[in-house]
Amino acid sequence: MSSSSTPPPRFSLVVPVFNEEANVAALLQEVEEVLAPHGPFEVVLVDDGSTDATYQRMVDWKRQRGAGWLRILRLSRNGGQSSAVLAGVEQARAPIVATMDGDMQNDPRDLPRMVADVESGRADAVVGVRRRRMDTFVRRLSSRIGNAVRNAVTGDRVQDAACGIKAIRREFFLAAPRFQGMHRFMATLVRQLGGNVAETDVNHRPRAAGVAKYGIGNRALRGLRDCFGVRWLGMRAIRPVVRDEV
Repeated sequence: MSSSSTPPPRFSLVVPVFNEEANVAALLQEVEEVLAPHGPFEVVLVDDGSTDATYQRMVDWKRQRGAGWLRILRLSRNGGQSSAVLAGVEQARAPIVATMDGDMQNDPRDLPRMVADVESGRADAVVGVRRRRMDTFVRRLSSRIGNAVRNAVTGDRVQDAACGIKAIRREFFLAAPRFQGMHRFMATLVRQLGGNVAETDVNHRPRAAGVAKYGIGNRALRGLRDCFGVRWLGMRAIRPVVRDEV
């Protein structure tokens, strides 16, 4: 079938990956099995400057399976998760963009209903809430404190801002201010842009392989600074609405 006769995707799934060579094959296998009945779709894997065999394993999997739905982007250097997500969103072809982490802790089975809620107009963004987190006590506690501080500073109410699984209209992704860490503030940024946000419970799983890339030390102070920045952006936000055109 030629590319011109291939139907456009209903949604694009963007997955940032960094040094996940032990997970990518299982991740792609699961995504294919789960999303195949809900197509047409595309998956945009963004290799954020991995220093292991992540990129080559993704390429090998695509070639072996002939997966036309899979697109692989390789960034020239490691720029962080927000940069990788944004690179995927810019290349996405669907009006709805879903995201999930590449460590297999997010469950792709949550995606179809999240995408359907955006597609139906119920919300412009649907963001996940991990009710039963399969993380260490320290990580759960730091996340709870982080959410409380984030809400107090920004004036928003988001239950689980760091949850990686989301479904958002692409236009809101592209209109949002760009900064390192923006992926954790997408619910607030969508609201600042005049969009409607819904939260939904999602499954969370233990990390299957590899190591976590974030900890308290590399998130706390940076996250607090970002909170004040987002608050300032909200106070200065403009939302022009065209009434007529002649």
